Amino acid sequence: MRTLTFLLLLLLGTVAVAEPAKIADPTVWHVKGPAGDVYLLGSVHLLPPEVNWLSPKVAAAITASDVFVFEVPLDAQSATSIQALVAEKGILPEGQTLRELLHPAYRKEYDTAVLASGINPSVLAHERPWLAGLQMMLAQVTRLKFDPSNGPDTVLTHQAEQSHKAVRYLETMEDQLAVLVPSDSELDRDEFEADLGELKDVQQDIQPVVDAWSAGDQKKLDELINGDLDKFPAMRKMLLDDRNARWLPQIEAMLTERHTFLITVGAGHLMGPKGIPALLRNAGYHVDGP
Repeated sequence: MRTLTFLLLLLLGTVAVAEPAKIADPTVWHVKGPAGDVYLLGSVHLLPPEVNWLSPKVAAAITASDVFVFEVPLDAQSATSIQALVAEKGILPEGQTLRELLHPAYRKEYDTAVLASGINPSVLAHERPWLAGLQMMLAQVTRLKFDPSNGPDTVLTHQAEQSHKAVRYLETMEDQLAVLVPSDSELDRDEFEADLGELKDVQQDIQPVVDAWSAGDQKKLDELINGDLDKFPAMRKMLLDDRNARWLPQIEAMLTERHTFLITVGAGHLMGPKGIPALLRNAGYHVDGP
């Protein structure tokens, strides 16, 4: 769910949301700096529309914060950038097919995932892995009604606009796209192969993540989101560890300002020994949270 759901978030940020009903209690970290404060909230980018994640802890962090921070902008310009990327970098070189590009051990799993998506295999045959994976996931989440517009990124972006709070970003769109769509064709293939398990049954893969996130179960969430990346250390380094290391100085600089920041990033960035809370603790900050 790592890169595919983020792309879905950018492309489908205007989908309607039903009235939330189920109460969630996601984890919120609090960091006190020399002058400022930071709240950290992990985001599951796709949520069922009935999940209400605006718990008292989250609401208190929203109220206390005067600056909202996200990974990248989620606006019309971002959507335009994604569309241009699809046109420029979404098609395989002439003569290549996606199925033949995969390692033989993954081809049967690919066939099963394509069947589950309901997409005609010919539609995907000449697409690069990242684009094919996006389409396969989109087809399933559309049927399941998992909705990016109920995700914290989208909701909090709208709240910042409505309340006229300052907004900052940890990365540029160019930074994000370089990570989401690797120029290295082998890395693109490896990431797609790592995602094939979830693409065979998106609900079975996403629902446990939503449940763990809703319960604030960081150990389970770490296992579900990041566990499979252990088999692909180079990809984990690029998607999570390197980016966390680049974000850390930015967050430390925020802690020297007389502001209270609410930082919302993908939940995978906040877990484990190289997650943002752990990096801040290692740097000598007191971090309230698990």
